[in-house]
Amino acid sequence: MTLSRRHLVQSASASALLAALGESAWAQALDNLKIITGFAAGGTSDTLCRRVATRMAPDYAKTAVVENKTGAGGQIAVQFVKEAKPDGMTLLQTPTSILTIYPHIYKKLPYDPLVDLVPASLACVFDFGFAVGPAVPLTVKTVPEFLVWAKANPLGANFGSPAAGSTPHFIGALLGKSAGIDMKHAAYRGTQPAMLDLLGGNISAVSGPIGDLTQHLPTGKVRILGTSGAKRNRFAPDVPTYAEQGLKDMTHSEWFAFLLPAKTPQDVVSRMSAALKTALAQKDVIDGLAGFGLEAMSSTPAELTDLIKKDTAKWAPIVKAVGFTADA
Repeated sequence: MTLSRRHLVQSASASALLAALGESAWAQALDNLKIITGFAAGGTSDTLCRRVATRMAPDYAKTAVVENKTGAGGQIAVQFVKEAKPDGMTLLQTPTSILTIYPHIYKKLPYDPLVDLVPASLACVFDFGFAVGPAVPLTVKTVPEFLVWAKANPLGANFGSPAAGSTPHFIGALLGKSAGIDMKHAAYRGTQPAMLDLLGGNISAVSGPIGDLTQHLPTGKVRILGTSGAKRNRFAPDVPTYAEQGLKDMTHSEWFAFLLPAKTPQDVVSRMSAALKTALAQKDVIDGLAGFGLEAMSSTPAELTDLIKKDTAKWAPIVKAVGFTADA
């Protein structure tokens, strides 16, 4: 599948699928849909879930609520959904790293992404940013300048990310590796807790979703030094990409996706996928996600399955090069 940032599946597609399934499969809404995220309230993952939840009721379910099952870098949420009844009433929202990177860093991962879960739809795509706070001198204005400063100030050679083994964790580690610096990593339960420590001067930098960083710019205490996309991020157009700053191999974007428990009946998966496509095509959802640096994008279950397989293969050599393992 070739994914375009401008590609959004319109509600007409969902309507066509609905008709193909037949009215009987759609006759009655489920009682209560739980959308599970493994990250803290206030971050991009939580925001996405809450925006979509407003559009899942009352057509798909009578009510739709978001539950934050934080811990273990998002694994708690995956395990919760893995063990849930496959009746279409429990939906996982997760970033790519939990599905495509974790299998490479955990020898005993308590789930298999494509065995214990059923892909429903892509949710959005976004870039990452690298931000510094009060602990870093104002004279540091670029990523290369930060790396020079960090090398000269080993105690400040640190950064936080939403989770150990996440894409932003690896981006920060790769930045340090490119400059021959041992960048100490601090893992948090989401980007927002990391940003609080950044604002307090407890850590030097944060590698995280661009939307989690831009919302703190009004404080005047946060500076975004670089972004990870192939081109400048439209939510931070004045910030140069890593590639523009000479870091040619640091182009990485990410996606969020929705998945159901394994053994969910195919008609329920199809119904969920169609409902998500409709929700993600609504202007208020698109605009709401844009406020957090997220670009809404949906997919078919088959397309998402292929994307998971492709990205799992992509990250294998990167993880090996960094040398990180989450196992004690």
